[in-house]
Amino acid sequence: MSLPTPDRRLAAGILGSLTLLVIGWTGLLVPSLIRSIQAAFDQNDAGIGVVYLAYSIAYAIGSVIGGQLMERMGRRRVLVSAAALHGIGIAGFGLAPSWPLFVAAMVPAGLGAGCLDGGSNGLVLDVYREGRGRAMNLLHVSFSVGALLAPLVLGRAIEAGAAWQAVMLVSAVPLAGLTIAYAVVPMPSGRRERSAGTSPAATATTGRLLAGPLVLLGIAIASYVAAEIGVSNWLVRYLEPAPLATATLALSLTWAGATVGRLLSSAISDRFDHLRFTIVCIVSMGLAIGAAVAAPSLPLSIALFTLAGVASGPVFPMIVALGGERYPERSAAVGGSLVGFAVVGSTIYPPAIGFLSVTVGLPIAMAGNAVLCLLGAGALIAFGRSRDQVTGVRAPAA
Repeated sequence: MSLPTPDRRLAAGILGSLTLLVIGWTGLLVPSLIRSIQAAFDQNDAGIGVVYLAYSIAYAIGSVIGGQLMERMGRRRVLVSAAALHGIGIAGFGLAPSWPLFVAAMVPAGLGAGCLDGGSNGLVLDVYREGRGRAMNLLHVSFSVGALLAPLVLGRAIEAGAAWQAVMLVSAVPLAGLTIAYAVVPMPSGRRERSAGTSPAATATTGRLLAGPLVLLGIAIASYVAAEIGVSNWLVRYLEPAPLATATLALSLTWAGATVGRLLSSAISDRFDHLRFTIVCIVSMGLAIGAAVAAPSLPLSIALFTLAGVASGPVFPMIVALGGERYPERSAAVGGSLVGFAVVGSTIYPPAIGFLSVTVGLPIAMAGNAVLCLLGAGALIAFGRSRDQVTGVRAPAA
């Protein structure tokens, strides 16, 4: 499906980019304000791990269910509701008078964010059928920009005397704008048309074809996101010996690296085999994280985490592009399902880092992120073999 005019297609692409910009910012609120939140509610790393777990579970549910609802109800209704729900959750962070209510606010925030993430990915897959590698990388540049700006701005705001609760409330305001935008901007409906003549056997076959390779991509994206969020959520805490401004700067540099990586990838990724390009990136990311944890000095560690960000940048959008290429008529389901897998990864390991921190130590837990990158590379290699079996040919060398 394509939009009727290039202008409408561009409008939908811009809306998707603005969506990822906002959820990139809101996703870094708690990691950037982690020290203030721990002090306000007298929580240790395990308590913050519970917060990350609640948010991740809700995010995963929102992304998977959102994709299915879009195929039945259409994008507009679902994404308008998701933007409003995410805004309510973010405002709830700033208004929560107690720790249980703060954790409870993670549910609407995560549900809305997951649905918006999967929905915007599916939207761009739908409107940009050509050059998907470039389109998806440019889309995710927006997420990286939001994520790099959040710690940079928030760290300085807190040091200047701003209340972290006020920061949360202000961060909810753009969600009202997204709610209105999704109500008025033209976009493909996202509904899946089912032919009356389609037999149950054909439907079952389609489901099996979708499940096998998509699961391999899902494992890859889950491993990648577990490592990416594992670093992002805990880097400020990991660099606790450094001043807050330095630690938040390091987090911003990591996301700045991801932004650079995605911009470079948008220019060159379509010149190479997408799968091999992605494998090189995720392996490089893992090696850089491992070296950063082992680095003997703070400046070197920060530089290596930044390099890991550069390598990580293309991985998520390229995996989504691979899914869109394999199943071009199921963009809403593919986008939502892959985001759902991604959030499963963020649900399992990043929250566990808080518990590992109080047992084996934070450095060992951070090193686990490097291992996850190699696991993701293995899943991508397996996906490539299944692709070759279907096509009967091997992918060209990158």
